[in-house]
Amino acid sequence: MTSYIKIPSHLTPSDPQGSELLARERSKATFDVNELTLALYGSEELSRFKKILKILESDPILDKSNIYYMGRTELFKYALRKDKRIIQLAATHKWNVDEFKIASRLVDMSGPYSIHQSMFLPTILGQGTEEQKRKFLNPAIRHEIIGCYAQTELGHGSNVQGLETTSTYIPETDEFEIHTPHLTAAKWWAGGLGRTANHSVVMARLITNGQDKGPHPFIVQIRDLTTHEPLPGITIGDIGPKFGFNTTDNGFMLFDHVRIPRFNMLSKFSKVTKGTGEYKNPPNEKLSYGTMVFVRSVIIFNAGLALARAATISVRYSAVRRQFVDKENPMILPNGQVVETAVLDYTMQQYRLFPVIAQAYAIYFTGEIITNLYKQYIDQSSRGDFSLLADLHASTSGLKSLTSDIAVDSIEDCRRSCGGHGYSNFSGFTRFYQDYLPNTTWEGDNYILTQQTARYIIHSKQQSEEFSLRSNESPTIFYMLRYLSNPSQKCTVISPSDFKNPEVQLAIYGYRAAYLIARAVDQIDNHKKSWNSMLVEINRISRAHCQYILVHNFILTLQPQTSDSMNEKRRILHNSPSLKTVLTSVCNLFALHTMEKNLSEFLESGYLSPKQSEMLRVQISESLNEIRPNAVALVDAFYLPDYLLNSALGRYDGKVYETMIEWASKEPLNGITLDINPYSEKLFRNDVKAKI
Repeated sequence: MTSYIKIPSHLTPSDPQGSELLARERSKATFDVNELTLALYGSEELSRFKKILKILESDPILDKSNIYYMGRTELFKYALRKDKRIIQLAATHKWNVDEFKIASRLVDMSGPYSIHQSMFLPTILGQGTEEQKRKFLNPAIRHEIIGCYAQTELGHGSNVQGLETTSTYIPETDEFEIHTPHLTAAKWWAGGLGRTANHSVVMARLITNGQDKGPHPFIVQIRDLTTHEPLPGITIGDIGPKFGFNTTDNGFMLFDHVRIPRFNMLSKFSKVTKGTGEYKNPPNEKLSYGTMVFVRSVIIFNAGLALARAATISVRYSAVRRQFVDKENPMILPNGQVVETAVLDYTMQQYRLFPVIAQAYAIYFTGEIITNLYKQYIDQSSRGDFSLLADLHASTSGLKSLTSDIAVDSIEDCRRSCGGHGYSNFSGFTRFYQDYLPNTTWEGDNYILTQQTARYIIHSKQQSEEFSLRSNESPTIFYMLRYLSNPSQKCTVISPSDFKNPEVQLAIYGYRAAYLIARAVDQIDNHKKSWNSMLVEINRISRAHCQYILVHNFILTLQPQTSDSMNEKRRILHNSPSLKTVLTSVCNLFALHTMEKNLSEFLESGYLSPKQSEMLRVQISESLNEIRPNAVALVDAFYLPDYLLNSALGRYDGKVYETMIEWASKEPLNGITLDINPYSEKLFRNDVKAKI
C-alpha cells in the first residue's frame, strides 16, 4: 500500500533507538531463547511453523498491510479471499490438519469458512455414523459443501435444553420436519451462516411419537448448491455489525416446516428407528459432551497463546518506550548523555506485565496437558471406556471460563500499559481484543460454566466414598482428602522465600479450594440453601479449583520425569538448568500473584495469616526482580512473528516510531481533499490528492 503523505527522510527517532534497546534487553537473558522455543513447540512443529510462515508472508493475497483501513464489507471480502487462498495453498502443499491450523493461526482472521473447520467438521466426525461421514464429512473435507453450526437461538443461548426449534419425526415419509415455532426460536449468531454456508448442523428438539427427547444434531442443506439461494421454507440473513468478528458472516435462520431425511440425524450415539419412530438412548447420556470438551480444550490452549501475544507487544514496547528520568537510577549513554528511563524499568509496569507473561506460560502448559487428556479420552472411548469424560468435562468447563477471563482482562491491561498508542489500531490490540472477547461467551457463558465444574466437585464431596475413589484417579482433587484429614491445619510459611516451595503453594491453593467446597456443602446440606442462592459461592469454588489446576500443572511440568515418559519438548526443558531456573521464577510469580489477587479468600479460610500475606508481597517483589532481565527473552521464546502480531508497537526489530508514522501516512483519509466551507453542500473537492 502506497503513502498519501511524504515523511521527511532525514528524521529518525532520538537515541537510543528501538532496535538498540531491544538488542540490549536480549543480551541480558540468562537462558537460550531458541532452546526455550524448542521446549515449547518441539523441532518438528517449529520447522513446519517456519515453513508455512514463509509461504504466507510471500503470498500477496494474504498481505495484511491494508486491513486496519478497511470497513466491514471490505474486511469480509478480504476474509473470503483469504479463506479461499488458504484452502488452495493447503491443496498445493498437501498440508495436513495440523499444518492447516498453523496457517489459520498465522493469518489470524476468522472468516466465512472458520466454523466449517472448527465446528461443522468436528461435529460430524464426533457424532456421525460411518455412513454419515461418507455422505457428509468427506465432501465437507473436500469443500464440496460448506457448513456451519446453528445452535444458539434469538431467545436461548447457554440453556441448550431450552432451545425451541423442533425436529418432528414423520413416520409416513421417514423424514424429520424442522420448524421454527416462535420468533425467539430463530437461529442466531451462527458463523458462516449469513452469506456462506450451504449446509448446517442444526440443534433442534427431537420429537417422536409425541415425546420430546430434547436437542439433537441434524444435518440440513440450507442453500441451493448451484444458485446459492436459500432453499424453500428457509429464511437466512446476516445479523449485522458486531463488537469484533466483522470478518465473519454471523447469521440468522428460520424454518417453515422443512423436511429432511431421517438419515440426516447424526446417530453415532442415539437414533430413531425407521417407521416406528422408536428412540434409542445413547449408552452414556454425556457422550454428546465430547465435541464441547474438544472445543473448550482448544479455547484453553489458545488463551495461553493470546496472553503470549499481548505480553509480546506490551513488553517489547515497554522496553523501547522511554518516559521521565529515574534520578536514582538514570540511563546513561556511552557519550555520557542522560536519557529517559525505559518504561519497563518502572516497577509498576513490571507488576502489570510480568504476571501476564507468567499467565501465558501457565495456561500454555495446562492447555497442552488438557489436549493430551482429551486425546487419551478419545482413545479410551473408542474401546467403550468413558471413565475420563465426567472429570474432563468438569475441568474443561471451569478452565475455559477461568482462562478466557484471564486472557480478556490481561489483553486489556496490556493494551492500557501501552499508554495512548494502545488506542491505535496500529498497536495490534484493538481488533485482537475485539475478536478474542467472544471467547468468554461462546461455547458456554463463563459464569454459567462454573456451575458445571462446581456441581461435579460438590457432588463428589457429598459422596465421600466415591470422592476418595475419584481422587485416586484425578490428582487435581487430592487437596480435598488432605483438608478432610485436618480441617484446622495452618500454613507453615515463616519467611518470604518459603512461598517459593511448590509444596507450600499447592497446600495453600488446595486448602482454600477445599474450604470453599466444604462450606458450600454445609450450606446446601445442613442449612438447605438453594442452588440459586449459592451461585456466587459456586463461581468462587470453580475458580479456586481451576487456579489449583493451573498451579499444579505448571509445577508438574517443571518436575523431573522418567526418561521414558518425556517427549522431546520436556527432555529439552529438563536437560537445561537455565531453562528450569527461569521458568521456576515464572511459575512462582504466577502462583503468588494469583494468590495475592484472591487474597481475601486465602485469609478467610484461616489457613493464611495477615503476617504471611505481608511476606507474600515481599516475595512477589523479589520474583519481579528475578524476571526483569529475562522479560523480553521470555516473550521472544513464544516465537510470535511480526506477520501474526501486525503491530507497530510489538515489532521484533523495535522500530516502533518509524512504523507508526509510516502506517499513518497510508491512511486513505489523507488522500481526500475536503471542502470545509460551511455554506457549501460539498463534502469533498473534485480533486483527489495523488498517492506518493
